Parts: sequence; structure tokens; C-alpha cells
Amino acid sequence: MEGGGRPSAAQAVLLAASTAITALLYSVYRQKARVARGLEGARKVRLDGDLRAVLLEAPGRCVPYAVIEGVVRSVKETLSSQFVENCKGVVQRLTLQEHKMVWNRTTHLWNDYEKIIHQRTNTTPFDLVPAEDGAGVTVRVVKPLEAAELSLETVYEKFHPSVQSFTDVIGHYISGERPKGIQETEQMLKVGTALTGVGELVLDNATIKLQPPKQGMPYYLSSLDFESLLQKQESSVRFWKILTVVFGFATCAVLFFLLRKQYRHHRERQHLRQMQEEFRQAQERLMNTEGGEILKNACVVCLSSTKSCVFLECGHVCSCHQCYQALPEPKKCPICRQGITRVVPLYNS
Repeated sequence: MEGGGRPSAAQAVLLAASTAITALLYSVYRQKARVARGLEGARKVRLDGDLRAVLLEAPGRCVPYAVIEGVVRSVKETLSSQFVENCKGVVQRLTLQEHKMVWNRTTHLWNDYEKIIHQRTNTTPFDLVPAEDGAGVTVRVVKPLEAAELSLETVYEKFHPSVQSFTDVIGHYISGERPKGIQETEQMLKVGTALTGVGELVLDNATIKLQPPKQGMPYYLSSLDFESLLQKQESSVRFWKILTVVFGFATCAVLFFLLRKQYRHHRERQHLRQMQEEFRQAQERLMNTEGGEILKNACVVCLSSTKSCVFLECGHVCSCHQCYQALPEPKKCPICRQGITRVVPLYNS
């Protein structure tokens, strides 16, 4: 603690940083908890012949947050994999990713670095249909790329290592970057994949659509079943809750430490004021007793002997010779705290 009982700059920064991190973690935790509660309260509907009747009875022919499970089926032509034969899908994502080693000048280590240099996503309209054929009910999936969790399967992956000459190696060491190669990846949402869709379910004329919800809740198109998806969100909530509690305890510990220091400083100041008041009262009692005139000439240090020293250069007469000898080095006047250069004895006649 600094003078006056105020916390030091480092302590203030530590408290402010800990409080800010705790507030940020709590905000993330609340957001995750809200999502988990919304997902838990989502209405589960079956992809059967009663679905249209359910939407007709719903206000605005809409279920704001619904869970529906089905199998992917293309509406028009399917997308074919560029690398795998007879692999058909409705969402295709092609990615070129650069891998290289970068020299860290602080740690003096080579660190892995990855960068996407090109990515293209192709889509075609698709529906969710019942796993059992013959029901004749389909749900059109709208804006699948806006889903918070879109399950794509990696159907092709190949790493193309960099070919380097000796001159290239030397240049890479000088520049601090060593290319490792390019990774080529193809991901697809294949036809026939079982999906769990969570979003707004609406009846638009004769078409049932699953689209991003309007209440700010996340939109899911996951290959997990609903129970697994819910457990995944609840695990995320527990993780952020634990982080929030840990940093919250750390913030409370820092605050308790500072308040304890402040309290101890306050107690010390209060004790000092009490001692000064008792000393003042004792002086007043002594001055009011017989011999008060004598006490006026008493040494301000011991209050028993007579003043017998003149301190120069300040000129104060306030101490006896014994108390002057007892003053710590460098000797200073007890009244004004000015340094004493020499002492002149005082003789009362």
C-alpha cells in the first residue's frame, strides 16, 4: 500500500483487470446459459403428416424455435465431389490452407502457423425428409450457411509439401518463415445424412421452411441427435461457469487483501490519533498542576528536566542535554525537524 493507505498502481491494475475478466466471463456464461435454456425449451415436432396441421394451428403459422430431425435430400441437382467418385451432397466447401513455421523472436522457437488462402462454398437447395419413406412431408432448409453449427463431413484431404532448395532454406531462416506446404480439403453435407435442425419453423403457402430464428437464438444444423446437442451446450455452460467462479474468487481475494490493508492502515492512524490525544491531555493536566510554571521550561522530550540547549540554526530551545544526546543521527530539531549544525548551552540565572 502507498502512503495514505491508497493501493499501489500495480494493485489497482490487478484489481481492475481481474474485475474486467470476471465480468467478461460472466457475460459469456449468461449468453451460453440463455442459449442452453432456449434449446431446452425448444418445441420438438415430428416430421410426419401432422406437421402441417400443427403449423396451421400455431400463431402466424410459425413455431418460433422448433427442433426437427430428418434426412437430407436434394431438391434439384446434387453437388458432386471433385475428388471422390459417387459422392453427392448439397453443401460443398473447398479449402486451401497454408502451413508454415514462423520464428518467434521472444521465445526463440519455431511456431506452427496456419492460414486459409482460399475457400469456396457451394450450396444447392435441399429438404429434410423422414427417415422412413412414404410420409410425403418435407421441410425446406433456408440459409444453411448461417447455422451456428453446420455439420460437414471431410471427404477428401491431402497435404502438398513444399519443395525447397538449399538456397530457399537459407532464405527462410533469414526471413524467419519456413513454408511446410499446402493442405487441400473438401467437406460436404452428403445426401442421406441425418440432421437435427433447430430454428424457426414456418408454413409459407404450401412449403414448410426451417430458417434462422428471429429472437437472436442460434440456428443449428447438426449431425448430432437433439439430446447430444443439448448435452454439448450444457457442458459449455458448465465450463464457462467454472471459469467465472474461479476468476470471481480471485477478484474477491484481491479486493479482500486491499480492504484488509486499508482497514489496518485506518486502525494504525486511529491508534496514533488516540496516543496524540492522550499525550495532549497529559500535558494539559501537568500544566494545570502546581509547578506549571516550571513545566513550561521542561524538556519537550522527557517533560522532566529543564530545557538547557539552544539548537542552531533554527534557534529553538526545547530540549535538555541528555535528550539531545539521545536524538538519532542525523540529529534534527524535535520542533521543526531542521538539521542541527551546533548546540549552545543555556544557563538560567
